[in-house]
Amino acid sequence: MTGTKIDTGYLEGQILVAMPTMPDPRFKRSIILLCSHTEDGAMGIVLNKDLGVLSFKELLDQLDIPVTARSNNPHIHFGGPVETERGFVLHSTDLVHETTIPIGQGIALTATLDMLQCMAEGNGPDSSFLALGYSGWGPGQLEQEIQGNGWLVVEADSDLVFGEQLENKWQAAINKLGFDPGLLSSDLGHA
Repeated sequence: MTGTKIDTGYLEGQILVAMPTMPDPRFKRSIILLCSHTEDGAMGIVLNKDLGVLSFKELLDQLDIPVTARSNNPHIHFGGPVETERGFVLHSTDLVHETTIPIGQGIALTATLDMLQCMAEGNGPDSSFLALGYSGWGPGQLEQEIQGNGWLVVEADSDLVFGEQLENKWQAAINKLGFDPGLLSSDLGHA
């Protein structure tokens, strides 16, 4: 694969897949799209955990955004344990705003109310994924977790990001790797 993100060793636009031995219960069987990864740290959105306590209409009501069109009432997801009151929209690149950040593979991130307004008006992107909160790592922390066999990395695709079958996403990401991670030792890479 070519591209400066891979060439630099940074994993922006890739998906982290929690190893079966993940000790942190918040990330057990999680997959996370890395939206940013630099020497200063990393930020990502969990793709397979439903928040289950807030509907799209309730979110719009809380933000005083009127619903002016019939919306598809997307689910609100748990994006991670950091700033859980802050919202993020992962979406297809058919609709972008000034504040939209391209992630790659036709996927972008918008963290402003503009995108929610468009969705409430029925003018949203073709594909979207709404999340509250994010997952974050300080400088070198993610690299240590990967070296410590906490995460595997797989190429992002629209099914993993936008697919509605949350309970199947972890296994689908594992299947992309082509092997059974249950066969891996938790001591892999340690002499």
